[in-house]
Amino acid sequence: MSASTASRVPDGLLNGEMSAGEDNVGSVERNVVEGVERDIEQHAEQRPHQSAAPGALEDAPEETPMDTPEDPPSPPPPFPTALATRLYVSHFLSTWNSRVFEFAAVLFLAAVFPDTLLPMSVYAVVRGVAAMVFAEAVGACIDRVDRLAAVRASILGQRVAVAVSCGVFWAMLAKTAASPPVASGLFAVAVVAACVEKLGSILNLVAVERDWVVVLTEGNAPARRRVSARLRRIDLFCKLVGPLAISLVAAASPRAALCATLGTSTASVGAEYFCIAVVYRRVPALRRRPAAWDDAAVAPRTTATTFWHATKAVGRRLLPFASLPFYVRHPAFLPSFALALLYLTVLSFSGQMVTFLLATGYTPLYVGLARTASTVCELSATWIAPRLMGRLGVVRGGIWSLSWQALWLTAATAVFWGLPAASPPGATAGATALAVGVALSRIGLWGYDLCAQSLVQDEVADAHRGAFSSAEAAAQNLFEVLAYATTIVWARPDQFRWPVVVSVAAVYTASALYTAFVRRRRGHLFHSPLPPAQRWLDKALSGRRGVDA
Repeated sequence: MSASTASRVPDGLLNGEMSAGEDNVGSVERNVVEGVERDIEQHAEQRPHQSAAPGALEDAPEETPMDTPEDPPSPPPPFPTALATRLYVSHFLSTWNSRVFEFAAVLFLAAVFPDTLLPMSVYAVVRGVAAMVFAEAVGACIDRVDRLAAVRASILGQRVAVAVSCGVFWAMLAKTAASPPVASGLFAVAVVAACVEKLGSILNLVAVERDWVVVLTEGNAPARRRVSARLRRIDLFCKLVGPLAISLVAAASPRAALCATLGTSTASVGAEYFCIAVVYRRVPALRRRPAAWDDAAVAPRTTATTFWHATKAVGRRLLPFASLPFYVRHPAFLPSFALALLYLTVLSFSGQMVTFLLATGYTPLYVGLARTASTVCELSATWIAPRLMGRLGVVRGGIWSLSWQALWLTAATAVFWGLPAASPPGATAGATALAVGVALSRIGLWGYDLCAQSLVQDEVADAHRGAFSSAEAAAQNLFEVLAYATTIVWARPDQFRWPVVVSVAAVYTASALYTAFVRRRRGHLFHSPLPPAQRWLDKALSGRRGVDA
């Protein structure tokens, strides 16, 4: 036994009080260990007051300023106000022109084809299908192309498409297309231009909201949520005011509305691009080298296989099948797909529900007021959701938002089904209940939209944001097209209750998917209030048992 060990052994053990038995050996070992541990604890308590010997840095480190506890990390710097303002201005101009053109096109088609809804339905369905088919190309552009070049392409694509569409609508309104073939050709050009405008709008929206915002607020989650909420607020504001403004102009003259649409779209190009370019140049993190589209595409190929490989390459660029496996396997798939499912709905103040309300006796004025009230509720969600996420967290905020939406839609649907649709008073009362429930449910819808967007921004890596978001956009457009299909199958106003049921079922399915995600992520859904009550009950019962004893 060394001297250092002997100094740690109790005195009784050094005086020969050990026996030779095996039991005593175990006792000795325990006493030795206890003595060593006690000595180490005493030594640790005395170490701050002892000077360290040379070469014994680990046993007794010198007290230097380097050994003092480090200050907590400072909070991340806020997003500069000047850059945020330019980002908001650029996003406002892009969204305003997109919303105005989207609604104006419906007005122009209604003026050209006043006796049928078929052209408008074809126009909307083809736009949705184009958004699905070209989703992979949009995602690849976001992931691989220089960020500023991608946004510039979206801006120019939107403006050229709007200019072509306005020219076509002007010709159709002027009745220059006397023959049906010419009218059909002009309508086909308008549909193609609408597809280009839709793709440019998706490219700009996804690039800014899902990619640029994440880079600009890197490491600052509260700032990212605030910026995302403000961008969504801009979108909802344009959704409300843009259609209202262009409809007022169109009420005076459709051609004046055409000129206003073309004029605002053309005049805003310079300001929109300048603002987004300034943000790009002042944030070096936004710059990246463009990646090759496909390394295998530049490899030498034989003549026999060139056409086949080119065909496959085009298919990969157009259809979202390449990114679909990545999208489905991603941890953020369930909240993202649940959000896409919510697009399978007629319970929004869009063309389908507006047509139903007008058919049940609502005047355009009351429809406009109901739509305004709904948009106010949607705007309020952009203030409520960030506070909800800050208080409950993003995951819990999502399930609370979906629960709110499902609650109001269920109540409205129950009243709508309970009132007789045959009599005018019952139909009007049912439509009113449906409108009120839909307006209030939009708070939960847009609250969940912001929660799901925050989850996707956190979970998806920088290199895959475009692929993931384009697959999500394809799913959203698919369900939007299916929503139009429900009103094609049940086209009469008295059959509108069946699309309503499909819409509510989609909300419940989305809620079930997100519930599975929450259960997998947190292990439970809600913080139950039962444990405190259970503790009180257990205490009361234990006291009663003591009295009985």
